[in-house]
Amino acid sequence: MPRPAAGLLALALLTAPAAAQDIPPAERRSGRDFMAPATQAMQADDTSNPGMLWVLQGEALWQEKTGAAGRSCADCHGAPASLRGVAARYPAFDTASGRPIDLAGRINQCRSVRQRAPALERESDDLLALTTLVAHQSRGLPITPPDDPRLAPARDEGRRIFTTRLGQLDLSCANCHDQNWQGRLAGSAVTQAHPTGYPLYRLEWQGVGSLQRRLRNCMVGVRADPFAPGSAEFIALELYLMQRAAGMALETPAIRP
Repeated sequence: MPRPAAGLLALALLTAPAAAQDIPPAERRSGRDFMAPATQAMQADDTSNPGMLWVLQGEALWQEKTGAAGRSCADCHGAPASLRGVAARYPAFDTASGRPIDLAGRINQCRSVRQRAPALERESDDLLALTTLVAHQSRGLPITPPDDPRLAPARDEGRRIFTTRLGQLDLSCANCHDQNWQGRLAGSAVTQAHPTGYPLYRLEWQGVGSLQRRLRNCMVGVRADPFAPGSAEFIALELYLMQRAAGMALETPAIRP
């Protein structure tokens, strides 16, 4: 497939309208498809995939009794495999708070309510490890966003954010990931923004990070003020992105450049 030069792509980004143009299902691609064969092979082999270290750490934390209740995740859920399919359905609507909640938020809610332990900080190794472990149980399953009308307003808000130009560069997510996904920018492939592998290991980070960390990087890239970790805006955006990726297989822990 021909790829425009970086200068032409930059011009296209600056002049393209900000409206979202849904990618036809037959043309949807995972970020894995944009990677070099060696990186794809690293992701496919659990003995080479560094993200599996976070799965192992998560398994240890899963068994650890903590908080004033002195309970572990295993005490309530049994083996991690009991949560197979759960990550494919997040974010979901949380009745207790009356708003959408992402998977990391749900784990922290379990800690606070069931274990009576302090919530873990976003992007902390422990929360990433537990989230990676839970998401890994759904590896290979199709993403199945909840058909819950209570999520519709937040999902619409996510789409609005996706198509709104931000920052000093005045670019929207749609400018890159809907209208120019076949191109390259600063030597990197412009992907379709399908969050199939989070939390994932980025070679750039030399560690596992969340989707919100990646979104934050994009916002900094266009010189916009990032939303706060765990904010309603980030969860709304995640809701919309997961809806775009409905039916695609989860890969956690994926690897990206």
